[in-house]
Amino acid sequence: MSFISEETIQEIQQRADAVSIIGEYVRLEKKGGRYWGLCPFHNEKTPSFSVDPEKNFFYCFGCHKGGGIISFVMEQEKLSYPETLELLAKKLNITVKYEAGSSSLQETNRMKQLEDMAELYRRVAVSFHHILTATEAGKKAFVYLKERGISDEMINTFRLGYAPAHRHWLYRFLLSKGYSEDFLEKSGLFSRQHTQSSFFTDRLIFPISDRKGRTVAFGGRILQGDGPKYLNSPESDLYKKRETLYAIELALPHIRKTEEVHICEGYMDVIALHQAGVQTAVAPLGTAFTDEQARLLRQWAKTVYLVFDNDPAGQAATIKGILTCRRNGLGCKIVTMEKIGAKSTIFKDPADILKEDGPEALQNYVKCFINDFDYLVGRARALFDTTHTEGLAQAVAFFFPYLETLDSEVSRDGCMGAIADSFGVDRTAIVRDFNQYFQKGVAVHQSYTEKKLQSKAPIRMNDELFLLLAIIANRSLYPRLRASLSIEEVEDPRAKDLFIALEECYRNDIQDIDGLLVQIQDEELRRFILEKASSEAFSQKPEQLVSDGIKRIRAKRLERRRAEIILRLRSARTGSRQSEQQIEELLSEKVHIDAELHRLKED
Repeated sequence: MSFISEETIQEIQQRADAVSIIGEYVRLEKKGGRYWGLCPFHNEKTPSFSVDPEKNFFYCFGCHKGGGIISFVMEQEKLSYPETLELLAKKLNITVKYEAGSSSLQETNRMKQLEDMAELYRRVAVSFHHILTATEAGKKAFVYLKERGISDEMINTFRLGYAPAHRHWLYRFLLSKGYSEDFLEKSGLFSRQHTQSSFFTDRLIFPISDRKGRTVAFGGRILQGDGPKYLNSPESDLYKKRETLYAIELALPHIRKTEEVHICEGYMDVIALHQAGVQTAVAPLGTAFTDEQARLLRQWAKTVYLVFDNDPAGQAATIKGILTCRRNGLGCKIVTMEKIGAKSTIFKDPADILKEDGPEALQNYVKCFINDFDYLVGRARALFDTTHTEGLAQAVAFFFPYLETLDSEVSRDGCMGAIADSFGVDRTAIVRDFNQYFQKGVAVHQSYTEKKLQSKAPIRMNDELFLLLAIIANRSLYPRLRASLSIEEVEDPRAKDLFIALEECYRNDIQDIDGLLVQIQDEELRRFILEKASSEAFSQKPEQLVSDGIKRIRAKRLERRRAEIILRLRSARTGSRQSEQQIEELLSEKVHIDAELHRLKED
C-alpha cells in the first residue's frame, strides 16, 4: 500500500499560504499584521478569528480553536489527513508523490471506502438520469417535470433522474457491476430490514452533492400512490443533513460573486429559481435552516434572502431563519412572493410561479422583498390583538429573541425605538421588559461558564514559556536554543512539555504548527500556544529575543544556585558540619557563578 511522501507533505507546507487558502472559506480583512474574520467554528457577529500570514496559522480568540492550514481544511471539508493533503496539492498544482511506509490502516481503509461510496453514488445518479431521459420507464417522471415547466437544460444541469418501480432492480444492477453485497448493505441505498429492496422506488430523483461536486446522497419525490411525499438518503460519513445544502455546488460560484444567497424550501423551488436566472438559490435538506448551514454560507455571503411558503409552516420557518441569520452575522431579507389580485393577495411558491407564469415572472417576483424587521412587524400584527394590553405585551415580547441576536447596542437601541413607534409603546418599558428576559438567559449561561472557568487555572506567562513561544514563531532558531539550554534546565512543567515537543519536531523535521500541536496532550497549553505565538512581539528582532531569553533563564538559574550556596556558607559559619574542603568548593563555585552572571549582564 502506498502513502503520500514526506517530500510532498513538506512542499505543501512550504507553498500553502494561510491567508489565501483560509480566505476561500472565511471573508478576511487585514488589520495590523493579521487578517480577521468571523469564526467558522462558532456563532459570532464580531470578528475574533485571526490568521497570521507570517506564521501560517489561525487562531480564534472567541472559541480558542486554532492550528495550521492542514487542520483548518480538514475541519472545514470534513476530510481525513491524506484527503486534505491531496486537496491542497490540487489547489497548489503540486504533483502528489507516493511511497511505501507505515500509516494507520484503519484511516486508509476509511478514506478508500468514502471514495468508493462517492463513486457509487455518482454512477447511480448517472443511471437514474439515463432512465429518466432515455427510457420508457422514466417517461412518467419526465412528463411530470415538463408539466411543472422544468426545461431540458435544468434536467441535465441538476442531473435529475428516475428510480424504477421494481424494488430489487437497483440491487441486481449493482451486483452485476461487481459491487459486493456487504458494500451495498452499507451504502444507504437499500432498506435495513430488506437489504435487497431499494430505498428509492418509483420516485423522481434529485442527486445531492457537496460543495466540491461529489454526489453524497439522493432525494426522491413520490409520483403516485401512498408514502412520504419526499425521502432523503440516511446520513453517513459523506452526508450530514445539517451541514449540506441542495445545489450548493452549482450556486457557490454565483454566491461568491454576488455575496448573496437565496434560501428556499425544497428541490423544485431551487430548480425553478435557477431556471429563472436566480443562480444563488439553495435549500436545506429535510431540516430547518441550521446554524451549521449559516456558518457555511457566511464564508461567501453577506445577505440571505429567505424564499419560504406563506403557509403557517413557511411563516414559522421564516421566523426561525431570520434568527439563524442574525445569530450568525448574516443580513436577512424576506422575498414575499405575493401577487396583488383584484380582490386579494395571492401567495405562491417559486415552483408554482414557474409553472403558471414562466421564468421571467418568477424573476420579477424575487425582486419583491422586505427587511427582516418589517416582516416581523407584520407577523406580530397578524398573530396578536394589539388593541388590548395583553396582546400588545405579547407583540413586543415577540421581538425579544430577535433583539437578543443583535450584538451592536446601537442596532438594538434603534430596533427598540422602531418597536415602540410601530406599536405605540413607551420605549423605556420595552427596555425594562427586554432586560428581564435577557438576564434570565444570561444568569444560566454565566453559572455554567463560571464553573467551567474554575475547573482549570490559567497558564501564566513566564520567561521559559516566552522563550519557547519565540522559538515556535521562529523555528529556524531552535538549534540555537538546543545548543544553549538543556531540557533539564527548564523548570516550568508546561514549558518542559513544549521544549520536548519542539525537540520531537526538530528530530523529525516537522515545521508546521499542526505537527507541533499533535505532540502536546494538554488542551489548555495548545490554546495558549495558538493565542500567544501569533503575537507581533515575536516578529521583531527574533534573534535578539531568543538570545535575551536564554540569558534570562540561565541568569535566574545561576542566581538561585548562588542563593543556595550563600545559605550553606552561612550555616557553615554558625557551626554546621561542613568540611573545609566543602566550604572551599562552595566558595569556588560562587566565584564562578559571579563571573558568569557578570558576563551575562555585560553581554
